[in-house]
Amino acid sequence: MGYIVFFILFIVVLMILISCVKIVPQAKAYVIERLGAYQETWGVGLHFKVPMIDRVARKVDLKEQVVDFAPQPVITKDNVTMRIDTVVFYQITDPKLFCYGVANPIMAIENLTATTLRNIIGDLELDQTLTSRETINTKMRASLDVATDPWGIKVNRVELKNIIPPAAIQDAMEKQMKAERERREAILIAEGEKKSTILVAEGQKESVILKAEADKAAAILQAEAEKEKRIKEAEGEAEAILKVQQANADGIRFLKEAGADEAVLTMKSLEAFAKAADGKATKIIIPSEIQGLAGLVTSLKEVAVEE
Repeated sequence: MGYIVFFILFIVVLMILISCVKIVPQAKAYVIERLGAYQETWGVGLHFKVPMIDRVARKVDLKEQVVDFAPQPVITKDNVTMRIDTVVFYQITDPKLFCYGVANPIMAIENLTATTLRNIIGDLELDQTLTSRETINTKMRASLDVATDPWGIKVNRVELKNIIPPAAIQDAMEKQMKAERERREAILIAEGEKKSTILVAEGQKESVILKAEADKAAAILQAEAEKEKRIKEAEGEAEAILKVQQANADGIRFLKEAGADEAVLTMKSLEAFAKAADGKATKIIIPSEIQGLAGLVTSLKEVAVEE
């Protein structure tokens, strides 16, 4: 019986000792209380606590966390009511302040976000609200970071997830955007037609210029061809005259070399006159010395016939 009691006590003591050994994982922190008061904060590693005196009051996650808050109604400077939902990225930097600084940190951040958002949007008009997301995000992050610092929380980023204006405002914005798109479409069409007209005119201009240049080149080529033709004709005539004169000169030279007398030369002259007349002249004037020679030739012919 005594062994059983001893064994039970040994098991109980062993379980108590095991429960006093704690291993803190990465990115975690344990807040330890001793007799109900804050004792210390355990970081990563192996730790021991005093049995029945120390206890783990809270396990804190040190990783960056994200919380998405429901849409909050806000009023702009020009009295437009809209709904905006935000996303807050935060990280716990001091586990002790996080445990003892505020009762419900997430609710506190949500309410603080809503009030800060209303204050910022209240100074902006509708158009500014829709186009100043980055400015609003920066202001909210700065305000929340200062306000949550006593709670051991650091706000890293704040994003406006959705901005939901009233239905009437949405309809007006859609009509405005439709009109703007139609205006841009009309401008683009007009610019396209203008460019098309300019290109057509430039094409016609280029065509006229090219045609004029072609006509000019053709006229120049035609003139050069006519010039070459006339030069060739003149050269041909000159060559023909030169050959005729050369032939006459060769004939006279042959006659002289053959010992032709004055009478033969005179006869050749008569032949030249006959060719000059060519049956077309009505009157031919013959020099007197040639006339006498002609009579002599006629007499010689008559004598030759009588014999």
